[in-house]
Amino acid sequence: MNVTLLAVIGGIIVSGLAIYAGYLLLLLRKQTKLRAKHQQLAIKQRNANIYDNVTTLCMAGIQGQCDLSEISIRIYNIMDYVQGEERVDFSQEYPAISELYEIVKDMARGEERQELPKKERMKQNLLRNKAEVRLSEAITEELKVLKGRVKPLNDQISVQMV
Repeated sequence: MNVTLLAVIGGIIVSGLAIYAGYLLLLLRKQTKLRAKHQQLAIKQRNANIYDNVTTLCMAGIQGQCDLSEISIRIYNIMDYVQGEERVDFSQEYPAISELYEIVKDMARGEERQELPKKERMKQNLLRNKAEVRLSEAITEELKVLKGRVKPLNDQISVQMV
């Protein structure tokens, strides 16, 4: 009788622990799904912020408010931070922006440019201006396409804690 009673009590304890382990496993699965959902929302919100900045840069480039070389550097670099399915391969989809970026990416900018000897600065200006003039129309068209592409994706996402 004692052995049977101990076996029944042991079975009840093991069953209770198995049910508790299943409950904890269910909670863990639920938490993992929630974490993945929040991560996707954070990526969408970050991408929306990037697209807002890209839209502003595209408008500045289209309207001629900024040098195309500066626009190409900024857009190329900022779009590198887009995550998820919306990532853009600039060399394939926007070849003129990509070409101008490749030409001017290593040129000095800002204070570094001011410290260059005048001859070197003029040489860089000449290269940059030639590339900008040659690619101007293509880049403007690509900026219009890019602006149209990112504008619909720039939806403000409200994040709610669940």
